Amino acid sequence: MSLERREVVSVEVRTPIDVVWEHLRDPHLVRRWFGWDYDGLDAEIREIFVDDVRHEHDHSDGRATRSLAWRNHDRLTVTARDDEPTTTRIVLTRPSHEGLSRFDGIFDEMDEGWIQFVHQLAFALDVHPGEDRVTLTSHGMDAGERRDPLLFRAGLHGVRGLPVHGHVEATRPDGSRVGGTVVYKTEHQVGIHLHGIAQSLLVLVMRPAAERPPHGTVDATLSTYGLDAGVLDEARRRWAGWWGRTVRV
Repeated sequence: MSLERREVVSVEVRTPIDVVWEHLRDPHLVRRWFGWDYDGLDAEIREIFVDDVRHEHDHSDGRATRSLAWRNHDRLTVTARDDEPTTTRIVLTRPSHEGLSRFDGIFDEMDEGWIQFVHQLAFALDVHPGEDRVTLTSHGMDAGERRDPLLFRAGLHGVRGLPVHGHVEATRPDGSRVGGTVVYKTEHQVGIHLHGIAQSLLVLVMRPAAERPPHGTVDATLSTYGLDAGVLDEARRRWAGWWGRTVRV
């Protein structure tokens, strides 16, 4: 039986397909974009990208195609035209919600994870090629009541209404300012390319109240690259102040 499929996320990167493919097969390179830093990340990468995946190659009609396919029928495909060798399209598809997937109609955890990770891959390839990553995270934060939302306290109250390529200007709780550009947005996510010395990717994942009562939650993940020890320490300090001062206990 053929499963109906749906496209979950699609991006185009200015990177040859061979380089993109290496970032899907080499665990060290996968670490530059997949997930975020925690003690079990290397084991998770090996399980997903080495032990539990099939890979396929095809070349026809002037187009190279390579795919990873998992037992749950998720499929990550990269394609490149022979006449555009420095451009690669990355597409993640999954079975229809009417097929094998379980879906409560509100929030699909696997969908949201893939959306975030594919955009993190695109950022690593296009903005920080060849660099290792360090992530800063604040996950599971209470999104706050309607009259006092977390993102308002964090200086990001208007970000969900900005269009892609829109400019972000935020004032953090310590009074410092941060600017960036919206690089993608979906119903439950916003990705922001933060400018300045860090050139980092901030991803906000908003789980609705129906999924995480009573107010919903916010996950914030910052992917940084190429920071020396002193700058990274300062980034960690500002990150803790940015989110630590916004949370109501």
